[in-house]
Formats: sequence, C-alpha cells, structure tokens
Amino acid sequence: MATTFKNFQSNDLANTRTLLHEAIPITGSIVSGTYAEGNIKTYGHGMFTSVYDYPFLSSSANQIFDTTLGISSQSQIYASVTSQKAKKLNIYNQMAQYLVGYDDTGSIKKFVIPETNATMHDIYVIPFSRLLAKDEIKKGSFSLELAVSGNHAFGGTLFNKRVKLTDASGSDGYFVDSPAGEYGVLFATTSTGGISLVNGENSNTGARPSVGLVYYQAGIAVVSGSIFNTTSSGGVLKNLDGDPDNGVELGSGLGLVGFAAATASTIDVMSTGLRQRIYNISFNNTTELNSTIYFCRASHTDFNYSSNPTYLSGSEIRVKVRPSDTPVAYFTTVGLYSADNELLAVAKLSEPLRKDPTNELTLRVRLDY
Repeated sequence: MATTFKNFQSNDLANTRTLLHEAIPITGSIVSGTYAEGNIKTYGHGMFTSVYDYPFLSSSANQIFDTTLGISSQSQIYASVTSQKAKKLNIYNQMAQYLVGYDDTGSIKKFVIPETNATMHDIYVIPFSRLLAKDEIKKGSFSLELAVSGNHAFGGTLFNKRVKLTDASGSDGYFVDSPAGEYGVLFATTSTGGISLVNGENSNTGARPSVGLVYYQAGIAVVSGSIFNTTSSGGVLKNLDGDPDNGVELGSGLGLVGFAAATASTIDVMSTGLRQRIYNISFNNTTELNSTIYFCRASHTDFNYSSNPTYLSGSEIRVKVRPSDTPVAYFTTVGLYSADNELLAVAKLSEPLRKDPTNELTLRVRLDY
C-alpha cells in the first residue's frame, strides 16, 4: 500500500537543551585608543556612554557595552554632588529596580553584596550588548582587569598597577534572589604592580575583597566605586606607593581622586575615567539551544512508492522492468505537517536513500529554536 503520511507516536519525539559557549575577549586598546575615541559615542542626555567595536559612524559598527555610574541617596558623598545629581540618583534607582527589586514596603532595594552584607551606594554599571552576552554570561568566566595607578597618565605607566575582578565562585556559588535572574559576586585580586588590597589579600593567598556583582542573564556588571579608593576613604586599595592618599585619579581635572571625583564630574567624564583604565574584559557567553527531535520511522511496508509525477510513465512504474519486480523509492525530502495537513517544516537529505519492502529506515529530524 502506498503511504504518503504517517502520524508520529509519543515515542517518536524527544526534546533536548544544549548550552553553547563562546569566548569573548575585549582588550583595552579597543575600549580606548585603537580608533582615537571614534568608537566611543556620547549622548545629549549625558547619562551613559557607548563603546563600539568600530567607529560608531561605520555601517559595520556594533555596540558592545555601555558605561555609566549611579549614586544612592544614602551615599556619604551624595550631599556633596554638584554635577548631574538627579541623574546619578536616577541611574542608581533604575538599575537597582531592575536588578535588585523592591522590599516589602515597596521601596527600591540597594545593591548588597551577599558575601559581606555590605551595601554599595556608589556604583559603576557596565551593561553588555546581547550581541556579546547572548542568553547569559557563563558563570565563573567573567574577568575585568583595571588599572589602579594613581596618576592619570594615559600611556605606558597607566597599566603598571592593575587589579583583576573575577566571579571566582560563580560556577557553584551564585545567587538567585534577583528579579533579573542569577548573579555572582565579583572579587578583587592583585594582577600586577605590587598593589595590596584590604583584608591582607594578594594574588596568591588570603581573603579577597568583594567589590561588585555580575548579573548573568541580564549581562550587566555592577562595580563598587571603592575599587578606585584607598582604605582611608573606604576603598580596597591599601597602598599606591606615593600616589594620592584617598584614591586613583580618574581624570576629572578638579583635583579629586577616587570615586569622590563623581561629586563634581559629569557621568561622561567618570565613564571615560573608568573606560580608559580597562586593561581587558573577558567572559564566555552562553546560547541556549532548544531542540525537538523527530524520529521519522519507515517500516518495510511504508513509503515504497513515490508521489513524484515522474515516478510513472503512463500507467507503469519507471523503476520496475516487470510487474512482478519489487517496488522501490528513493527518499530525498521529509516534510513535517500539522494535523490539518499544512506543511510546517522541510528537511532535505544529503543524498537519496533507497527504500523498498526489504528494509526499514529511521530518519532523525531536529528543529532548533
């Protein structure tokens, strides 16, 4: 009997989920220097800056991440802010609303590091584009290396002293109480230059100070402003070898160092100070590939004839010399149909497969989405 359609049974379908990872390296030369700032876009509202992989006026340019900062109304420096005070507060509240959520009273929560229960009132925010982060940042793969030389010397000496921020425990020590998904703690370690960090930490031993959070599904890193402050001003840097006592110069040009420069500097200026101190960023992104596998089974009695008009010559089957010959067909295409016989998907074979009453075939068709 010629079979054209065959219904799937429950054991003919299988669903799978595959996680694909891609390494994403972002060097400091791309962030600041390679294109003489031509790949850095600022906006009239002055609330964030965008970094592109090529000059942003190019048709092939892709936005890779933004930089901005926020200050909580409970920050020690909030009362002293004279530049874009409302915007810095709004950015903090906007990001906290999205990433942290509300408490039982309906108030927006603050950014709190679970490891220490320390509240971050002064933050840098780095949202990565979906082009890079995909479905999420792979846990335990994030690394952000920053220059912490005291002087604002863009050149060979700027990166002599560096600190690396990583989600070292992200693969098995992440948290799930964020409305934006899972997140991990960013820990600081000395990268190079002999910098000592609070808690007696160095690159090999000791407790690592927690200085931020990375939100994996949201693709956003939140870094405490304390990363550029010395311990005398509530930061994590213990010594800068003769550099300013209370932190790193961030290019404000106003004689202010550390995150305190945000009191009199615009968001664009502070974002530039952060961006020009990025030595490199690296992480693995994750793409979630969901698949449905259809096992198309042709028993020895199924699909031995073809519905192709060229299969017949007059009333005779072309592939049969005598009426008594075994019927034969060649599979080239598999169609998946709805219950109303509406064609939904087509799978092509790389080469025709012979089918006759002496054999059975099972074709595996996978739909990815």
